[in-house]
Parts: sequence; C-alpha cells; structure tokens
Amino acid sequence: MNNYKALKTQRWSLVWAIIVLVLCNIKLPESKGGSGFFFEGFDKMAHLGFFYVLTILLFYGKIKYQHNFSFRSLTIFKIILISVVLGGGIELLQWKFFTYRSAEWWDFGCDMLGSFMGVFSYALLHLSNYNEQKS
Repeated sequence: MNNYKALKTQRWSLVWAIIVLVLCNIKLPESKGGSGFFFEGFDKMAHLGFFYVLTILLFYGKIKYQHNFSFRSLTIFKIILISVVLGGGIELLQWKFFTYRSAEWWDFGCDMLGSFMGVFSYALLHLSNYNEQKS
C-alpha cells in the first residue's frame, strides 16, 4: 500500500519521463544545413529543459508524499541517480537502437545540468521556506 501511494504521487514525473524518452528517440525531420531542429544548440537546450522539469516533478511528488518540504540528502541523491539512469539510458538507446539519432556526451551533460538546476531550485525553495518559518 505504501509503495502504491509513493508511485501515485510520482505519476506526473513518470508521465514526463515517458514523454522525454519518446521525444529524445523519435526521428526528427532533416533541418537545413543540419545545424539543429530550430536553431543550433536547440537539442542541448531541450535536454536541459526536459531534465529540469523532470527533477522539479520528482521533488513535487516527494513533497506531496511527505507532506512537507524537508531537505534530505538521500532524496537529492535518489533524484540525481534517477536522472543519471534516464539520461544515460536515452544516450545508450540512441547509440545502439535508434541510430538515426546521435548519442552524445554533451546531451548527457545537459541532462545533468538540467537536473542540477532543478536541485538548486528545490534548495532555494527549501531555504526560503525555512527562513519564513524561522521569522
């Protein structure tokens, strides 16, 4: 029962993870000059944004499950680990199965940067919430 509740609070992050998995592995139309889908660097910005939103949704689900904004290092570690596994998995899929997409270390780096930006946002939210309660 407890695992079901935890999974239920993470439903939006699960939906988003599936969307990210699909979007990162679909075949995109060829762009003029091959520089990017909309502009050069769009792919990297998309990876960063996808993983920022994923991290925020994972924190949202955890907060909803706990009913508080407690700051725990283990939670942050787990969320970063989920991001590493998903980001690395996407790049492995692109390398081995979806060969029309290119697996790149830079994409993985942008995934991690987006995840760390989400952790930083959570830390700021926690700090501001802590300071409000202290006053």
